[in-house]
Amino acid sequence: MKQKEELYHVLQEKTGIIYKYLIKNGANPRDAEDIIQEALYKFLLYIDSVDPDKSFSWLFRVAINQFYDLCRKQQKQVLVSFENFEFVDDTLLPEDHVEQSEMKKEIQVVLDQLTPLHKQLLLLLKYELNLSYEEIAEMLDLNPGTLKTYLFRARKAFKDKYRKEQTKHDRLQRK
Repeated sequence: MKQKEELYHVLQEKTGIIYKYLIKNGANPRDAEDIIQEALYKFLLYIDSVDPDKSFSWLFRVAINQFYDLCRKQQKQVLVSFENFEFVDDTLLPEDHVEQSEMKKEIQVVLDQLTPLHKQLLLLLKYELNLSYEEIAEMLDLNPGTLKTYLFRARKAFKDKYRKEQTKHDRLQRK
């Protein structure tokens, strides 16, 4: 009985993370709930064949694949938007808000140039959901060292592309 309660609490916590991830990727709440329910159903069906150490990554992958299937059926793209991030400070002047708005647009342009994996690692998993390296590694069924390498590359790619955008923007400003 105690094992069932522990499993229930673990699944409840982990499905909450998956739900937030699906919403941030553009799923509406009803679809996200349906996807999680279907993933949990499949998990319970195949629980004997799922490695207990990888149950969260298994559940995550099933849910994400179902989300992608839904997107294909509805012919919509998976969008990761930077709009939800807020840098607003009440002490800023109105022109500072305009500058921040422009910076947000520039950052979105750069994010759109990244690979989907890099974009998801940077925005959703690490900085939006504030997951630890261990949690992200478990979700993606990666070694934590490999994950850190991927995050390092994602940050580097972002910085390089952002610098190029800044240089391009500066050249246009001078003209």
